[in-house]
Amino acid sequence: MRNILVISFLLFQAYLVAQETKAISKADVLIAVQEHNNTIKMSQQDILMAKGDYNQTNAVLLPNISASHMAIATTNPLMAFGSKLNQGILTQGDFNPALLNNPSEIQDYATRITVEQPLLNFDGFYQRKAAKAKLNATELQANRVNDYVELEVEKAYMQLQLAYKAAEVLEKAKITALENKRIANNSFVQGYLQKSDVLAVEVRVTEIENQLQYAKSNIQNASNGLSVLMNDESYAILQPSDSLTIAAAEKSTLIFSETRADIQAMESATNAYKDMHKADQMSFLPRLNAFGTYELHDDEIFKGATDGYLIGAELKWNLFEGGKRFGKFKKSKAEFEKSKLELDQYKAESQVELNRAKRMLQDAKNNLELTALALSQTQESLRIRKNRFEQGLEKTTDLLAAETQFAQKQLEYYNTIFNHNYALAYVQFLTKG
Repeated sequence: MRNILVISFLLFQAYLVAQETKAISKADVLIAVQEHNNTIKMSQQDILMAKGDYNQTNAVLLPNISASHMAIATTNPLMAFGSKLNQGILTQGDFNPALLNNPSEIQDYATRITVEQPLLNFDGFYQRKAAKAKLNATELQANRVNDYVELEVEKAYMQLQLAYKAAEVLEKAKITALENKRIANNSFVQGYLQKSDVLAVEVRVTEIENQLQYAKSNIQNASNGLSVLMNDESYAILQPSDSLTIAAAEKSTLIFSETRADIQAMESATNAYKDMHKADQMSFLPRLNAFGTYELHDDEIFKGATDGYLIGAELKWNLFEGGKRFGKFKKSKAEFEKSKLELDQYKAESQVELNRAKRMLQDAKNNLELTALALSQTQESLRIRKNRFEQGLEKTTDLLAAETQFAQKQLEYYNTIFNHNYALAYVQFLTKG
């Protein structure tokens, strides 16, 4: 019996090696996910996009500087007179009315540097605050994405552990079934069993082999799921470094916290809507901007025989734009009020979801105790029936039923451990501050 067990496990391990088996721990998975997961990378790009929007609001504080070089040739009386004046080549003879009204062609090459400096732009200041709040919300949401991906890693890794446990249970069940088949064949030869009993044992062997094949496929499926999270295109068959065991719970994990990253992100988004609404209010106030230009003029390209500058300030007040600002003001106010309602709704739904998850965890704990008890009872029942079968006091069908039930209870027990551990991980995810 022991030799058969060893040979079977060696064959199972050889199968996994042939499929490029790779041992991996949960810590290894988490490191690979943090470095390569596409969902995390996309959230990081969202942060960069929000930073780009925020950097654009620097225009409220920093000057706008531009440079240009313009070349013209003109016989327009006004432009020709002005070009000569800019070049500093105007003479007494240029005031001749005939030359003023019908000037010769003149060329002018002008280099211009323009500076515009915002001084007071109240709506721009609040737009900048809104962009900062949006950036903060995006960063917090990215943190929540990391938490969610870690939960997915936890689930996928446990699925891989569960798949290996199922395969292990079925491998042992197969060994037992083959041993029963050997005993049944010997008993049939000796005339102690009927052919129908032997066939029933053979059917049981076939059923287990079929279930074992599904279990091996589940190992591949779970491995592929982890590979996707790690963005690993080799899709190797992964083998967890540790086994599926009951995770310990902490009482502190059952407390709901409004400092959770996604809730803080929604609060920051609400603040962004508030600042945008304030910016629309401030758009009714005037703006004060300073400006200046420096010009070089010559009749030859890229030269500047004469220069001049102009500086000033402008106080501008848009009194009416056809009702556009009033409509925008009302819209931003509605968006702000809606965001507050969405925040309250999200908090309420989060609390309800946590309550549901806590009940699910408690149900899993209760079920864990029941399945453990049922597993112990079926194991003892199988031991008794097997002893009676070896003594010829038990029917083959009863023994097969007991073995089937024991294998089912083992699979059910490990599946209950998975449900318990995932429920605990989900509660921890919902209460992570």
